[in-house]
Amino acid sequence: MNNCSWCNLTDEDRKYLLYENQYWSVYLADEQDYVGRCIVVSRRHCASLAELDSTEWESLRTVIQMVEGCLKEVLGADVCNWSCLMNDFYKTSEPDPHLHMHCRPRFGKPVIINGNEYTDEEFGHHYAPRKKTQLQDADRESLFAILKQRFGT
Repeated sequence: MNNCSWCNLTDEDRKYLLYENQYWSVYLADEQDYVGRCIVVSRRHCASLAELDSTEWESLRTVIQMVEGCLKEVLGADVCNWSCLMNDFYKTSEPDPHLHMHCRPRFGKPVIINGNEYTDEEFGHHYAPRKKTQLQDADRESLFAILKQRFGT
């Protein structure tokens, strides 16, 4: 746990925190390769979904409903793709995985933020890994403010 990046977040790392409860933290991803991409992180050091207890599972269900509802309401997402791959932790000689999931909202129509249009070129297909960030910095800040307000925190 001492080397776990999720257990040792700085204030700068937490600047895009949208919501937090006893079990989960929700962040707007700093890399906005898909507009509105969020990361849901376990608040305890936990290596896999299989380690969750029933209370954490129920809380995760509620958080997923909140995230999807927010992204559909605020941005008009048609669907949300969720992934929990954990592979990057095993690229080191001493893996220390920390459970987290990525939510990639997907859009059949362009998303407009501050007059800038963003199109989901892969809509209807799997997400593209290592896609470049497409959101301008000012638009990411605006999006964060809107989503944070919607989450009510």
